[in-house]
Amino acid sequence: MARVLTPRAEDFPRWYQDLIAKAKLADNGPVRGTMVIRPAGYAIWERMQAEMDARIKAAGAENAYFPLFIPESYLKREAEHVEGFSPELAVVTHGGGKQLAEPVVVRPTSETVIGEFMAKWIDSYRDLPLLLNQWANVVRWELRPRIFLRTSEFLWQEGHTAHATRDDARAYARRIVHEAYEDLMVNVLGIPVVVGLKTARERFAGAIATYTCEGMMGDGKALQLGTSHELGQNFAKAFDISYSSAEGGREHAWTTSWGTSTRMLGGLIMCHGDDNGLRVPPNLAPVQAYVMVVKDGEGVGEAAAKLRDALHDAGVRVALDDRTDTPFGRRAVDAELRGYPVRVEVGPRDLATGNAVVVRRTDGSKSPTPVADVVGAVLAALDADQRALHDQALAHRKSHTVEVSTLAEAIEAAATGWAMVPWSAVGVQGEAEANGHSVTVRCLLRADGSVPDSEDEPDLVAILARAY
Repeated sequence: MARVLTPRAEDFPRWYQDLIAKAKLADNGPVRGTMVIRPAGYAIWERMQAEMDARIKAAGAENAYFPLFIPESYLKREAEHVEGFSPELAVVTHGGGKQLAEPVVVRPTSETVIGEFMAKWIDSYRDLPLLLNQWANVVRWELRPRIFLRTSEFLWQEGHTAHATRDDARAYARRIVHEAYEDLMVNVLGIPVVVGLKTARERFAGAIATYTCEGMMGDGKALQLGTSHELGQNFAKAFDISYSSAEGGREHAWTTSWGTSTRMLGGLIMCHGDDNGLRVPPNLAPVQAYVMVVKDGEGVGEAAAKLRDALHDAGVRVALDDRTDTPFGRRAVDAELRGYPVRVEVGPRDLATGNAVVVRRTDGSKSPTPVADVVGAVLAALDADQRALHDQALAHRKSHTVEVSTLAEAIEAAATGWAMVPWSAVGVQGEAEANGHSVTVRCLLRADGSVPDSEDEPDLVAILARAY
């Protein structure tokens, strides 16, 4: 197959940009830092949305929508929050040809505006927990944009909840990170993630704890794919989110927030893509099986249409490509770039022997298959290749992760992958030193791999890496 992408090993950033362009996933927007998500890319995002939305609702949250414009004064109520976001804010000072009495911020995140309305809607302990989620766009003025990974405007979901106790809030923040985020990333996106606790230096502005899902990309760097935050009572006190307790007293609520975004698309590309393009895990793929007419005539078109219908009836997301006025080689290259998990190629020669050719994107194998057996072969391939992509990514992460005992060794190891080092050998001062080498503490884990409650726990392990 003709080479259409810069090889990953030669120039990973160029390969990434090439793939996005050639697979027609997205384009740069007219304003620096913005992006246009093309239909092929948006179809994948829609599948991510649907899968994530189902998991969020299973955790009890309901969808709502809050304004894009937020009074500047709202952000100033929580000092750490506004300080953390100030460099990224887009602020509107004029509207309708007149200067506004108060500037409004274009939504960078919604803790403040949702906090305002939580305060209105919550009166009694009977109103808790209040579990909300919204699907929206946000704006964070990005100085070094990269499509899907860092753009000035991106799409996401953001959850916001209020609880009667800190224990309830913590349990819910952890439930989301495991049951919604980790489950989606591992079982649908096929990306093995490490779930851990962010350090104080890395946690969300205004939070008391941040839990993260970290994935390793093809070049050994880390990507933060989703976070869930315990906000304590910081926002509840700033916005007076309070309730009458069962004992009759007035108490401030404990709140959480959590989010994932179109950054997951970037992670999908960098985790599973190869030199021929994207490889989409079957559980996620908008098109799982792509039936292609190699050359028309001799009943090929009719046979291909029947295969499409049989696959559809078997529950496979399937599409038919019968554009015989376009060279087959070009169409096959496009299918490789788009990462369709399975192609079913139907041509006169194969059909004459009662076969079609089943092509698997994950390993590139091509198997002549009796037409009557195609549906079964496709279903088996989809199941096997979902596991294969995850297992390949996990093997890559394991082979590029080393255990070290000193900060210096961790910084050196982070040049090519991840380093696991005792947190006691890093600490706050060591973390600052690592940052000076463009290395960050991605998260903290207990020795058994579980998520700690605090970075002050003994015997914690830190994962250090370069990151996107």
